[in-house]
Amino acid sequence: MEQNNNAQVSKPEVNLNKKREDYLEWPDYFMAVAFLSAQRSKDPRTQVGACIVNSEKKIVGIGYNGMPNGCHDDEMPWGRVSDDILDSKKLFVCHAELNAVLNKNSADVKNCTIYVALFPCNECAKIVIQSGIKEVIYYSDKYKDVAEFKASKIMFDKAGIIYRQYKPSCDKIVIDFTKIDSYRSVDASTVDDLKDPTDTPTS
Repeated sequence: MEQNNNAQVSKPEVNLNKKREDYLEWPDYFMAVAFLSAQRSKDPRTQVGACIVNSEKKIVGIGYNGMPNGCHDDEMPWGRVSDDILDSKKLFVCHAELNAVLNKNSADVKNCTIYVALFPCNECAKIVIQSGIKEVIYYSDKYKDVAEFKASKIMFDKAGIIYRQYKPSCDKIVIDFTKIDSYRSVDASTVDDLKDPTDTPTS
């Protein structure tokens, strides 16, 4: 059967009078926030983000891996391996989990859940436990055979911390800034619809 390469692929029709069915579920949303936060990291090798959520599904802390405040990124080492450990990032970088806890916008993070791109190392596991976080949801466990990460699981098990791997409902989440201009209303049924797009605010 001959394939027509010029055939137009029609997009599924959107019913603008009914609820969207392809919205993000909460776990996808929170993990996406963690991954988006990771894009702030200056680390050339690994960008990790973390998002702390309370029982009301409110975000109470966000963080990503980076240098401490006051330590200029351009003056700090970013390499992973060096003959002199002081020339590597290992002793300097604050991990995403630490920054998320320190950046909290609530009194504490007790009984919260942390969504994180990478399973926590042993140092971050201590922070998770001491801060009162009760659940860790992670995307990747690529260092599961490394001692520091094995230690994390030992501590979590003994402290009663739940940890589980996140199973995404999709491979990618695309942020399209232009989408907000789609489906502009034509019936002028609200105040916003009555605004002339050519109008500019006056001071």
